[in-house]
Amino acid sequence: MSGLRLIAFLCVKSNTALLEFQLLHCILSIDPGFVCSVSDLAVCGIPGPQPQFYKDLLTFFFAIDEINKNPTMLPNITLGYHVYDSCAETRKAIKNTLQILSGPGKMVPNYSCRERKKILGFIGDQSSATTTSIAQILALYRYVQISYGATSPILNDKRVFPTLFRMVRNNLVIYSKLAQMLKYFGWNWIGIIRSGDDSGSEEFIILRNVMNFYKICIYFDLSVNSHAPRITQLDEQAHSIKQTSVNVIVLFGTLFEFGVGILHFLRGYIDDRTVILDPTWATNIVLIGKHPEIFNCSLSFGAKSANISEFLNFANEFQPHKKPKDKLLEDLWMSEFGCSTIDKTRNDLFEYLYKRTLHECNGTERISDIQHFFHGGNAHQVYLAVYSMAAALHDMLGFMKTPTSGSQLFIIKHQKLYRYIQASNYFSENTSQKYFNEDGEFVSHYVIQNHLLVNKVILTNDVGLFEQSNSSDENIFINASLIKWKNDREEIPRSQCSEDCLPGNREVPSSDRHECCHGCVPCSEGEMSNETGSENCMKCLDHEWPNENKTQCNPKQIEFLSYTDDLSLFFMVISLFLCILTFLIMIVFISYGDTPIVRANNKSLSFVLLVSIMLGFLCVFLFLGRPLDTTCWLRQTSFGFLFTIAVSSVLGKTVMVWLAFKATKPGSVWKKWVGVKLPNSVVFICSSLQVLICIAWLSISPPFQELDKRSYQSKIIIQCNEGSVIGFYSVLGYMGILAAVSFSTAFLARTLPDSFNEAKYITFSMLVFCSVWIAMIPAYLSTKGKYMVAVEIFAILTSNAGLLVCIFFSKCYIILCHPDLNSRKILLDNRCK
Repeated sequence: MSGLRLIAFLCVKSNTALLEFQLLHCILSIDPGFVCSVSDLAVCGIPGPQPQFYKDLLTFFFAIDEINKNPTMLPNITLGYHVYDSCAETRKAIKNTLQILSGPGKMVPNYSCRERKKILGFIGDQSSATTTSIAQILALYRYVQISYGATSPILNDKRVFPTLFRMVRNNLVIYSKLAQMLKYFGWNWIGIIRSGDDSGSEEFIILRNVMNFYKICIYFDLSVNSHAPRITQLDEQAHSIKQTSVNVIVLFGTLFEFGVGILHFLRGYIDDRTVILDPTWATNIVLIGKHPEIFNCSLSFGAKSANISEFLNFANEFQPHKKPKDKLLEDLWMSEFGCSTIDKTRNDLFEYLYKRTLHECNGTERISDIQHFFHGGNAHQVYLAVYSMAAALHDMLGFMKTPTSGSQLFIIKHQKLYRYIQASNYFSENTSQKYFNEDGEFVSHYVIQNHLLVNKVILTNDVGLFEQSNSSDENIFINASLIKWKNDREEIPRSQCSEDCLPGNREVPSSDRHECCHGCVPCSEGEMSNETGSENCMKCLDHEWPNENKTQCNPKQIEFLSYTDDLSLFFMVISLFLCILTFLIMIVFISYGDTPIVRANNKSLSFVLLVSIMLGFLCVFLFLGRPLDTTCWLRQTSFGFLFTIAVSSVLGKTVMVWLAFKATKPGSVWKKWVGVKLPNSVVFICSSLQVLICIAWLSISPPFQELDKRSYQSKIIIQCNEGSVIGFYSVLGYMGILAAVSFSTAFLARTLPDSFNEAKYITFSMLVFCSVWIAMIPAYLSTKGKYMVAVEIFAILTSNAGLLVCIFFSKCYIILCHPDLNSRKILLDNRCK
């Protein structure tokens, strides 16, 4: 049995007719007294019988037998079959197909000599090349064909192949799943070893396109075939494999193109690499078992299959002494058990070809004793193919309303069967799903398997799963802990052109190397990467900033002049000290309110000035702590209003001094302006104007809390936005105008004779005030965050302290230290001078 693949057609026996489903590689046909035939099974040139193919044949027999014994499925109808071997050769497959259609006897294309047995459907073939050739013929006659192994994407074209169905997915889906598996393990640097025939070339084009889509690079493509002249060239190419960093090699293509010794030849070059097998290779467990050095710890994937109940008992009934006409079974016994046959010539030929000695067996050998017989192969797909066709036939016959002659019935129905196959459902234990999708492909789960060498036997373990019809990356599940690798550390092997970039870096293309090779550069400012091998860095949110290594985004530091800050504590101590000092001076002035020095300097204005200075010191606390909308409104307006009162009071005192001396001249018109009303009016009017400015500012665009995320990269400044810049500088500008007027008036009155003349002190205090605020503006604009607030606080404290010291310290000194100077006589003497 040289690699039997099923070209089968099914036949159905009823009271009126015999229906046949041609199973390419197996043809189904049974009638009363008919012995199932396995026809035209010549040696195909494959080295020795292939147990997995014979298992496919037995599975086909078992499915037919099981259906025929099932009273609920196709009652009163018996399935039959004929079996042909295409030998994976296109010309032989076409010849068999035409012979099936012509009937027994001489092959006559486009003419049928069949009288009783009418063909309803075909099952097969395994290879894409033979399936395509067969399908092109069967499509002309609308015969249903179900392939159990063809994967070529061109078979999806329903305009060309309207009645073709497949028990497997096409190569585009298969290689997409392969690419997902490679990406899962981080492999983007692979090698290809494939057959050098048309099938291998076609699959390579598909695989290359899929790999490009998934950004996986193929470093080398080694095509092989069984021709001896290619071995020398192959040796040169294979030597280059050892020099590469490629640790993952994908094998695909036609198995038999690899020939007898090519895998053995490649063993020394790829036995230390992880080998990935496509579903076609994965089904050939016998081949895998013959090359354990290559396939140990390899990975493969394929359609998930289940054990077929009672199949073991059925298969064990097949023994040469029970099936003497089955020459395939006889070949299998010779190959696997070394059993001789009654044909001495055949025995001698076998011993000559395979260099093995045969012996007479005792008849106790069973199929279940053959190593790997029940592993691999396409048995599950063959089983489902037979059931899908039988289920469709069952559904189609269930719609019969009017009995008709068998001949008429089957002429009509073989052309309609594909509609029922397309609509049929596959019933599992818990769910019901459609057999075939819109492309005519059977949809099933794909499993990932790990092949292990245990006690010189290759065992297969399921280690992962793909979801049945969705090829997205989210639907691959792998338990990496179950996988055994070839390296001693039992860790996932690396197969990359370049080392993965560490977290905090990103990949950049390398212009002088392969597109899968790359360099690494640190992430840009404000970006981070927390994964190894990141292609792009992720920008942190506005309120976040990467850590020093740029591996994660941390919340930005929040900055404001808090109460616990050292700078705040300093300002609070100074403010409270000056406030207390101002309060003590006020007490002194109250205690000595009737003395000449207090009365001579407008006692009421002095008290207003002291209160405004003291409150100015206290308003510093509005600038401390976390800014809120409320404190933002109050801090600038209260400071502006209090300072306006203070400067207005100084202006009122200056005007009062100047008028007092002008009014002493005979006939002076200024006498009527002398009194407390004028300075009080100056204070009221000037302060009222500032109040109006503040009200307009708050009404139009008031200050508000602002989060400044741009001034500093690593922190967020919580500050007060002044709202209207014009409003803010209008308040400062108005105070500056008052200070300038006060300074000018005091400067003019500095030479007036009077021991208690304040003009000199007022001049100096206004000079200090103006100097502080003029210096404050550029410093304020050039700083950010809490230091900007600190600059303003410093200006408030300094200018307030300047007023307090310059205007009141000298008076307190006289009152407390030189009370003799605090007399009316001295005041009058100075005025007379």
